[in-house]
Amino acid sequence: MMKSLQLVAPRTVELRELEDPPTPGSDEVLVKLRAVGLCGSDMHWYSEGGCAGSDANYPMVLGHEPAGEIVEVGHGVEKLSSGMRVAVEPTISCGVCEKCVSGHFNLCDESIFMGGFQMPGLLRQYAVVPTRNVSVVPETMSFTDAVVVEPLAVLLHTLELAKLTPDDAVAIMGAGPIGLLAAAVTKQAGASCVTIADRIPERLELAKKFGADAVVDFTKDSVSDAVYDMTNGKGAHIVIDAAGNAESVSDAIASARSGATVVVVGIPSQREVEVPLWQAMDKELKFHIQKRSNNNDHEAISMINRQLIDISPLVTHRFPFEQGDRAFQMVHDYSDGVCKAVIEL
Repeated sequence: MMKSLQLVAPRTVELRELEDPPTPGSDEVLVKLRAVGLCGSDMHWYSEGGCAGSDANYPMVLGHEPAGEIVEVGHGVEKLSSGMRVAVEPTISCGVCEKCVSGHFNLCDESIFMGGFQMPGLLRQYAVVPTRNVSVVPETMSFTDAVVVEPLAVLLHTLELAKLTPDDAVAIMGAGPIGLLAAAVTKQAGASCVTIADRIPERLELAKKFGADAVVDFTKDSVSDAVYDMTNGKGAHIVIDAAGNAESVSDAIASARSGATVVVVGIPSQREVEVPLWQAMDKELKFHIQKRSNNNDHEAISMINRQLIDISPLVTHRFPFEQGDRAFQMVHDYSDGVCKAVIEL
């Protein structure tokens, strides 16, 4: 039996035993997990008893921002070996359906997600995963840095959807880990100015380190006014909603210029979110509602390894496996200036 961190009831996380994974089969590897980042979707399961319209099925193992090392390879595995450090892609796609063949692996008809109701997540000591779901990271990259590969890959897919061009103005709703990475990657991609909105002072300060040219506390000031001030009254070319609620979507639409692109990557708590459609229609906005990443791990690893963005301020807290409940509670409470919390196994 191996140890795992399990969500056993709303806002209740316990260290429990779980069956050991099987021996890796053909084109599979056994990974010893070493660090797992907590994501906003983990917190939906923890705080609300559900996520993205699905209800929790207790007990369940969360965690889908993992890094670890290969300890065993299955038959036919040639390019991977024991001891390699890896980041793990949490979505297992089939590779043969129409979506996969066309390169849209995140839309796979038969996809299985590790970290929800379909399959246990990676807050456990070991996991067997397909070889296509692991990406080797450099020996010089810490496991803590490697957990950022998954969320950074999400933002790289955001860029693919947004089609940002140099000198575009960007507005971001939410300065959590995804919003902060959005600021970093859009600025690195050539955005002329980045405005980011949140209500937590510590995160707004962090946003400046990630490249934000302007920050706005949406509880005190108008987000759209701040964006228009930064863009000579024209609005943003690209708006990224990393919050995913009715208020942030409304602010996103209000902050966009005519013909702009809005990408919603944040997961809403509400099952239905009201959208000011007339305003969006009047501006002829282009909307993308994003689902995870799409085979962007290798680019994310390269970006971190080449230090194209500085991810060091992102992880603010680390917890041993035995204190995983404290990690969840802290992120839930937004206490002690927490941004990204990582649980180390």
